Amino acid sequence: MENKKTLFIINPNANLGQAWRQAADLKPIMEEFGGADWAGSVYPTHAIELAKKGVEDSYDLIIAGGGDGTVHEVVNAIMSFPKERRPALGVVPLGSGNDFAHAVGMDTAPWKALRQIFTGQENWIDIGEVNDEWGRTAYIDNTLGVGFDAIVTIYSHELPIVRGFAMYLAAVLKTIFVNHQPIGMKITLDGQPVREEHLLMLTLCNGSREGGGFLLYPDASQRDGILNYVTVEEVSRLTMLFTMLPAFMKGTHLPHPKVGSGSFKSLVVEADSPLYIHIDGEVFSGFTNDLRRIEVKVHPQALRVLS
Repeated sequence: MENKKTLFIINPNANLGQAWRQAADLKPIMEEFGGADWAGSVYPTHAIELAKKGVEDSYDLIIAGGGDGTVHEVVNAIMSFPKERRPALGVVPLGSGNDFAHAVGMDTAPWKALRQIFTGQENWIDIGEVNDEWGRTAYIDNTLGVGFDAIVTIYSHELPIVRGFAMYLAAVLKTIFVNHQPIGMKITLDGQPVREEHLLMLTLCNGSREGGGFLLYPDASQRDGILNYVTVEEVSRLTMLFTMLPAFMKGTHLPHPKVGSGSFKSLVVEADSPLYIHIDGEVFSGFTNDLRRIEVKVHPQALRVLS
């Protein structure tokens, strides 16, 4: 690949601060392929600002070095520009879950992933967009979760002494025993009202997994022009713990009678109680919010990714 004007945005605090140590190994590889300008994010949403300036400064390639949160911020910055102005995206997995990196086929070793970016090929991927009743817009590169997995995300941010899959698993167990209340939802798919039901969980998938290894929708593709959804109806805590949890870890949950699934290009959710929501592992609507309506749509082939 010819040398591109490259911006490398790193979150030094990713993976409990391990990202900064790993980044030292990347500089020689970066120099081998023409070098890059480095920028470090130091507070939440900082990567959005850094990436927006990168687009404005006409970088050809912006590399997100961190976890799914860093990728989410960089993607949201790039997607705020018209398609013809969007630079290519590269991802070096330096975080806890690294689910987006997995979805686009990046090696788990950061130095190998960096070489993939510079020697691999460019692929266009789909991106989701969510709009809420308060006028907020955000973009979804991997998953959006309502209910159970959003609460898991909130709790996972409170567990600083563990990381990776263990962190999410601990948060899952806490959610099962502390927050097991279904939400009444009216769901409209592609303009057609589908159903009104009480759900413990609704997850919209662009990628196949979240939480560092929970296979929400094993066959999900970021290149098929659609998003997929998974729902879980009300079940007991014991069923969630001993049946659902192992099935989600193996990706064998879809045939279960209490699980629904399908695909869509547009979706509306209206709820009778507050919607707790995460997007790509970042909290979009937490315990203090009273958000009750969202609209989601897909932008096919919206972003170029080097992998």
